[in-house]
Amino acid sequence: MGLLFCIVFAACFFFTAPFVGCSRSLLQIPRPTTVLDVAEALEKTRNVLSFTPIGQSLSASPSPTSLLSLQIHPRASVRKSSHLDYKSLTLSRLERDSARVTSLATRLDLAVNGISKSDLRPLDKGSEFGAEDIESPIVSGSSQGSGEYFSRVGIGKPPSQVYVVLDTGSDINWVQCAPCADCYQQSDPIFEPSLSSSYSPLNCETQQCKYLDDSECRNDRTCVYEVSYGDGSYTVGDFVTETITLGSDTVNNVAIGCGHNNEGLFVGAGGLLGLGGGPLSFSSQLNASTFSYCLVDRDSDSASTLEFDSALPPNAITVPLLRNNQLDTFYYLGLTGISVGGELLPIPESAFQIDDSGNGGVIIDSGTAVTRLQTDTYNVLRDAFTKGTKNLPSADSVALFDTCYNLSSKSSVDVPTLSFHFPEGKVLPLPAKNYLIPVDSVGTFCFAFAPTSSTLSIIGNVQQQGTRVGFDLGNSRVGFVPNKC
Repeated sequence: MGLLFCIVFAACFFFTAPFVGCSRSLLQIPRPTTVLDVAEALEKTRNVLSFTPIGQSLSASPSPTSLLSLQIHPRASVRKSSHLDYKSLTLSRLERDSARVTSLATRLDLAVNGISKSDLRPLDKGSEFGAEDIESPIVSGSSQGSGEYFSRVGIGKPPSQVYVVLDTGSDINWVQCAPCADCYQQSDPIFEPSLSSSYSPLNCETQQCKYLDDSECRNDRTCVYEVSYGDGSYTVGDFVTETITLGSDTVNNVAIGCGHNNEGLFVGAGGLLGLGGGPLSFSSQLNASTFSYCLVDRDSDSASTLEFDSALPPNAITVPLLRNNQLDTFYYLGLTGISVGGELLPIPESAFQIDDSGNGGVIIDSGTAVTRLQTDTYNVLRDAFTKGTKNLPSADSVALFDTCYNLSSKSSVDVPTLSFHFPEGKVLPLPAKNYLIPVDSVGTFCFAFAPTSSTLSIIGNVQQQGTRVGFDLGNSRVGFVPNKC
């Protein structure tokens, strides 16, 4: 009997770890740790401020498994940072990230309570674009300011090349357009609709215009869109159809916003490519059955791909993709638990579930940087992590990070492995660099999770780095393939 147990234990550990835990008890023995390469992480913090931005040619990356694909670049490789040191860059990122999280939570609150933007203020039926027209907390989408990942697409015929932020938390695609009443600085020339033969304004009676959360009609019955964000950023303009070019492939008649009045934290990108679950997102308009992305380290100058209609590989860790009847934009995960050092934490599954009213749940989001958990859940996670890192010298908190360490004298350290748990015993362990990150160039590292007072939890892009994330929309599954950028 003892020999049989040893054989079962060995098979369970060697053939499923680190991706699948056989039982709660086996997860507790042994207590696994992960190595964090401190020296490598600090070297990246010193290099990121000196990157030379990549060129502005239309980038596409052929994929043997996908009909449509395009390259994804971290913000640092597209636009040279104006920050003098890495800590100021970190603080700026965290400030933008907090604004985005607030806007996501606000949007869910409005949806759950049945409040639309038109309920918050009367619509101005005039045809002028003005910043004063944007007064509500949020309409749709989320703050692009924390968008760290860009792709290059062509707009119109002939295509005008522009960088757009990729955003799974937004549905509406848009670009800045001439003539500008108010446009922010971008890396490319502003798109000129008069030079495109495929530019076509949408009438207010079209289904695309009716899908908008907030719209107005000009006197000639053409559709005007408005998108505002929780941080005060906004875009306003004509809702049109255009041709979008991805490498050598073109997609015709895509509904996009042509923004004549745009303001906020959008500097660098010329617009946004919405990958949310609503009918106006780019993936929905493609009728894509699947799409996937892999986010490279945001402090690197390397690139990866966004792919449409490519099958998840057989070794993908597939988990339930859930939807919220109150809000179709967000992608919810069937998360059941979190473990630290191989021990499943005492967190009830209800902490990760959507309730009957549409509150709660866990979404995966490309635009949020730092994973947010409900405060009680976060406290349990943080306490378990600090218990497993008692040997590391502590440091003062930094912005929203309350658990930090002074690793200036270390070249590498062992830290407890942190894993997400899903139904059917599936487990996704995270690399140490995805949850203990540098906040300066001198050795301060912080635990990259944060509490939220909202009921909504968010798995952010820091935790997704280096993992291909695939959305099988037809089968309602999300797949994770580590080390697949």
